[in-house]
Amino acid sequence: MEKKGFDNDKYLRMQSEKIKERIAAFGGKLYLEFGGKLFDDYHASRVLPGFKPDSKINMLAQLKDQAEIVIAINASDIEKNKVRSDLGITYDLDVLRLIDAFRGYGLYVGSVCLTRFAGQPSAIAYQKKLESLGMKVYRHYPIEGYPYNIPLIVSDEGYGKNDYIETTRSLVVITAPGPGSGKMATCLSQLYHEYKRGISAGYAKYETFPIWNIPLKHPVNLAYEAATADLNDVNMIDPFHLEAYNETTINYNRDVEVFPVLRAMFEKIMGECPYKSPTDMGVNMAGYGIVDDDAVQTAAKQEIIRRYYNTLCQKRQGSADDDQILKIELLMKQAEITTDDRPVISSAKIRAAATGEPAAAIELPDGRIVTGKTSELLGASSAMLLNALKLLAGIEDDVQLISPTIIEPIQNLKVSHLRNKNPRLHTDEVLIALSICAVTDEKAKRAMEQLQNLKGSEVHSSVILSQVDKNVLRKLGVNLTCEPEYQGQKLFHR
Repeated sequence: MEKKGFDNDKYLRMQSEKIKERIAAFGGKLYLEFGGKLFDDYHASRVLPGFKPDSKINMLAQLKDQAEIVIAINASDIEKNKVRSDLGITYDLDVLRLIDAFRGYGLYVGSVCLTRFAGQPSAIAYQKKLESLGMKVYRHYPIEGYPYNIPLIVSDEGYGKNDYIETTRSLVVITAPGPGSGKMATCLSQLYHEYKRGISAGYAKYETFPIWNIPLKHPVNLAYEAATADLNDVNMIDPFHLEAYNETTINYNRDVEVFPVLRAMFEKIMGECPYKSPTDMGVNMAGYGIVDDDAVQTAAKQEIIRRYYNTLCQKRQGSADDDQILKIELLMKQAEITTDDRPVISSAKIRAAATGEPAAAIELPDGRIVTGKTSELLGASSAMLLNALKLLAGIEDDVQLISPTIIEPIQNLKVSHLRNKNPRLHTDEVLIALSICAVTDEKAKRAMEQLQNLKGSEVHSSVILSQVDKNVLRKLGVNLTCEPEYQGQKLFHR
């Protein structure tokens, strides 16, 4: 059973109090740049056991009467059809998803800002689409020499050319579908326009990682570096904070590098910079929520290994390079871990070697490990899933939860009518078949009732799984890694 290492309620309480303090400190209006994921922050929940994936949005919901959401999206990302790798949808579609999700929590979404707008046809079409859906849309433009040409940036020819985003609440949350969307620039542009209008406002940053008040090489901070290996982020001691307060805090290279520029911008916009360091800019109480450091360190080390395997698979798929792999290998050395520290890896490999076919292994929350092999009827991950449910339900291993007479018609449908080359059942198809059997079969019903107990399990596959299987395991709350190999030699993989 996974040990709780993080007090989520304490974190939410402290975080909301600090944000209210920042609003008051700036005279009643705050532009809050939200880094990371507002919804489904599974990275945080994996490295901080007890952190709930929806913690951030629940914290904001406590401030919904004061809060307004502005979503920034880079116009170039719209033109390039940039995709969120974790969800498999483009950034422009994710904006629509975010709007619906915010509204579902009772939060007000005021507008969408198209950043770095340069007349991209796709961005123009997207603006028309949003406006037809009743959304206000604003445009912010590229500024030559950004972010170093401060005289131009902080002028009527720089930020002054951007649309002024009309807001009505004291807390304006600037969020985005992914990195590089221009959140900070949107905040600073708004500060410029507010001060030209004689309105006092401030800026702060909400980042969960790196955690500023735990050690530089703490596994949680190393796990953040592993998660951002593609961005080449590096955690470092904040030299500005050390100089100002003689206190060691942790930040990351991009914020430290750009701070002198930001300080000069603040001075030009507001007359003085309200912050002495990048750490000062942040509102992050996550470190105070850690209640069991050993549990947190163990969880973070496992996350680093998972990130390593995910990057190996991304390289196999052509979306990562050797530098990212080498960086995570270095992080593993710093954390003093190897792939042997993830037991399901060897279990899946041994089963695959014994059968000569793809295999999968799952480590249940209680530490027991179950494997699954490839057969004529089921894929390895499907077999593993059924075997795990049988073990949890106390059902004998040789019991067939789904009769071949049920499976074969599904296979015929897939191959003969849906033109699928692979007749074996994926995990979603197996669960649907099992749920049907559960209506009349007591053992199948008992197995279905165990699905909730898979949450927090660790899975490893000897081959890269299909997106369907990945999605099902993710929805079940299972942490997946795969060997960077495909089952066959085809060049095209769904």
